[in-house]
Parts: sequence; structure tokens; C-alpha cells
Amino acid sequence: MEDTDVLVAGAGPTGLTLGAALLSRGIRVTLVDKLTAGANTSRAAAVNARTLEVLEELDVTRRMVKAGVIAPRFTMRQGRRILIPVDFSELPTEHPYTLMLSQADTERLLLERLRELGGDVIRPKTLSHITQDANGVTATFDDGDIVRAGYAVGADGMNSTVRAQAGIGFAGGEFAESFTLADVRVTGEAPSNEVILFYAKDGLTVLAPLPGDIFRVVAPTADAPQQPSPEFVQALLDTRGFGPGRTVVTELVWGSRFHIHHRVADSYRAGRLLLAGDAAHVHSPAGGQGMNLGITDAMALAGALAEVLGGGPDAALDAYSVAQRRRAERVLKLTGRLTRVSTLPRPLRPLRNTGMRLAAGVPAVRRRLAVRLSGLAPGD
Repeated sequence: MEDTDVLVAGAGPTGLTLGAALLSRGIRVTLVDKLTAGANTSRAAAVNARTLEVLEELDVTRRMVKAGVIAPRFTMRQGRRILIPVDFSELPTEHPYTLMLSQADTERLLLERLRELGGDVIRPKTLSHITQDANGVTATFDDGDIVRAGYAVGADGMNSTVRAQAGIGFAGGEFAESFTLADVRVTGEAPSNEVILFYAKDGLTVLAPLPGDIFRVVAPTADAPQQPSPEFVQALLDTRGFGPGRTVVTELVWGSRFHIHHRVADSYRAGRLLLAGDAAHVHSPAGGQGMNLGITDAMALAGALAEVLGGGPDAALDAYSVAQRRRAERVLKLTGRLTRVSTLPRPLRPLRNTGMRLAAGVPAVRRRLAVRLSGLAPGD
């Protein structure tokens, strides 16, 4: 492994985007990941308008749109009754919709572009220690390899080694409820161009289309099984969806359980060590903001690193840290509010739904929600 301008630890969507963006600017990049292969499950799924806009620069957007499912509508419902309709079609963007695409496919397309630009991912490669001095950083790996770089970026997830080695705090907590996530094939009522949040008396459930006639189901549940069965997912749809028997699970493609953390790094920078993506912020998946924020981190950081490596002021990296952390705090506030509303105690849920119906009568409320979810709000 040769010396490099930037060492990037972590080859998820954030690391892959950063690697490709740096290569496109003529900057030498070494991208490593501790896993032997990329993600083969479908975690993040929603790509918003702002993300599609910033990825135009890398010539990735058209490939993602071709591979994904366009969903111009987002609705909050109680059964078949619409509480709040959100229409993205009037937004001032070339991409007035949510693009539904599995994280595995997003990573595949980003890796394809990275390789076209002359890069690749070195894996499995586990970072064990990193130090910095006035001229660069020295990274040591568990196989004994040592890499010297100008800067190092931790895009290595919630349990980031780079963040820990940099001594950057990661304040926050965890929501009490567990969540079920499942990708299923269904028959019956399941719109192929709409993301739905059902606010039922029994709790929240998300139903969203994915490529290949697959639907994503996400639901907070008191005792979510580690691997949900088709019957478990069916029960969620019967009690929280359109109604019993209206959406029928015919196949469980993949399922899991997760808990939601809400944390943000104290800073995105400690000298020559920088953070992006889940290493810098984790939060509720409500609103589908996580992967989108990580990708915009990567594009902003690529610009800042290119400026500094080209002889520009070091302050560009501080500006990146401040601006993207501010964005993360806004996202945490939005997703935290959506999660708390969705997990209200059962007796309060009818009152919540009434309030949502009243709010939906105000066009400005619907538009503001569309702008925030699309990532197009000023400062997002």
C-alpha cells in the first residue's frame, strides 16, 4: 500500500462517494474496508432529491435513477384514510421524487464509478491505530501494513476507529423501542409509486416500494424478533396497514431487527483526522435521511480537501466540520420528532392523528414537509 493524499476508512455509501469525488478531482485516495465484501442486504433505501443533485457531478445519478423506483408521493395514513399527503412533483429540482433503491445497489453503482475513475477498495483491511503530526497521518493496520497520508477520513460507521483514535466525543442515546425491518413480496394493496407511513392505533408501519417488485416494511415493535417471519410481517400489515388481508405477504426476501441511536460527533475534525457519514452522526431512519446526509457529507468534504490539498486555506476543513455538523443537528431534530410522534403511547394516537389531519389542511405545512424530506431546505 503506497503513500496517498487521503486515506478513507470505510467503503459504504459515504466512503465510496468520497473516494470517487476525490479521484475525479485528481487526488490520490486509498480506500479500505474491514469487511470482505460490500453490504449484501438492503438497509437504506430512500435517495432524496438533494442527494441525486449532488451526485450528478460524479455521473452516478442517471445510473441510480435507471436502477431505482421513482416515488413522487409520500403519504401518512390511518388505514386507507390519508392524514397528510406530501407531493414532491412541484419541487424546484430535476428530481421531484424519492428514488427507492436498496443500499446494496447504491454501493454497487458507486463502486462501479470509483473503478472507472481508477480507484478500488482494499478489503479486508482493518485499521488498528492512527497518529498524526504536522505533515500528515500514519495509519497502522492489523496485518502490519503502514500507510502514510496527508489526511485520514473516518467513514467507518457508528463504531468508528478513526473517531475513537481522534478522541472525538459522540454524545447521544438510544430510543427504547426495537424496530422490525423486512423486504417482502406482496399481493393486494401496495402502491408502486408511493412511500406510506401508516399511523395506526397499534403503531407505525412504513410500506415502501423497491425494485424487483419488493416492498420494504419498517415498524417499531416492543419485542422485535431477530429475524422476522412472514407471519410476523403479515400481522404488522394486517393491524397497521390497509387492513386485514388487503396486503398479503407472499415471500420474505430479507428481514432483521435494529435499535435506533441518535448521536452526533462533538466535531467532524481533529487536525488531519476527519469524519463523515455514520462515524459523524446516527439517527432514526424516519424520513430516510441517514444515507443521504452521509453522501452530502462526502461531497462537501471532497471539495474542502481538494481546496486544501491544492494550496488553499486550512480553514476550509473547519468550515466543512461546522456546516455539516449543523446539518446533522437539524436532521436529528427532524427525525427525532418524527420518531417520537410515531411511538406515542397508544391512548394519545387518535389525538395525534386528528392533529395531523388538521395540519394537512394547510398547504404551507405540506410543502415545508416536502422540502425538508427532499433535502432541499436552505442549509440542508
